[in-house]
Amino acid sequence: MKVHHLIVLTLLLVIPGAQGCHVLSPQPIAMHPRNVSPELTRDDEPEIEVGRPIWWLDTAGWVWGIPSKLLLWDRRIDNHRITEPTIEVATDYMQSAELAHIKVRLNQYAPLKDFKRLKKNRTVAWPYRYTLGLLSVGGEAIFPGRLIGGDHFNPFTQTVHLYSDVPAIALHELAHAKDFARRKYPGTYGLIYLWTPLYHETVASRDVMDYLYARGDRAGIIEANRVLYPAYGTYIGSSLGPFAPSASMPIYYATVLSGHFNGRMLSREVDEHLREYQTLFASRVK
Repeated sequence: MKVHHLIVLTLLLVIPGAQGCHVLSPQPIAMHPRNVSPELTRDDEPEIEVGRPIWWLDTAGWVWGIPSKLLLWDRRIDNHRITEPTIEVATDYMQSAELAHIKVRLNQYAPLKDFKRLKKNRTVAWPYRYTLGLLSVGGEAIFPGRLIGGDHFNPFTQTVHLYSDVPAIALHELAHAKDFARRKYPGTYGLIYLWTPLYHETVASRDVMDYLYARGDRAGIIEANRVLYPAYGTYIGSSLGPFAPSASMPIYYATVLSGHFNGRMLSREVDEHLREYQTLFASRVK
């Protein structure tokens, strides 16, 4: 590896971790304007659905998810068993963000139902729905998250798919839904995400932080710092990799490690950050 690559990696690894950089500072997503499909809000099915436990499939999925567990250093990643605390957090956020049009599938495989939601989601122009939307539903059918995991929000079906039992991740994916709900052209916004997701990820994570800080949820903030920062590092690493192809993998892992260090440094000062937020919020509402 060239010397300048080593220097870049050292800076990526050391500087954020040493300073506790508040990259994902609290910033709420605006609730208005809203662009929501009436057909989805009139859906009489439950907003949250849980997949039927299949022990051998869920075990295989847990094993498949080991690399993700190691990357984010959390055994709850892709564990394919969502517990009540995570469900409660998701429910509270959905009510707060007015996400009645969103479907949350907890370790559930339902491509036919998602195809019906794709047809109903008329906020996305039909060329997007029947190209990128069909590809997304087809991809979820052929490569089922029930096996390979991968928490995500599908803007074409307005569906959150969760396989990890981590409240911060549930909030993050729902924050994507909240972000898309205010976009005039959600199809174009979704297309941009496919090419450069860093902006979307920043917006969603900052909203999660604001949600937790506004509630004074100390434990939730610490968990979000511990999980969302290294996850954010994966997107930074993927964005930087093309600029130094020969060092793309070291850069990727360096940004993830930097996220781990940075999140833990911020958690050490969580009480101070909470006081700062409360002071700022008080001045904001005066």
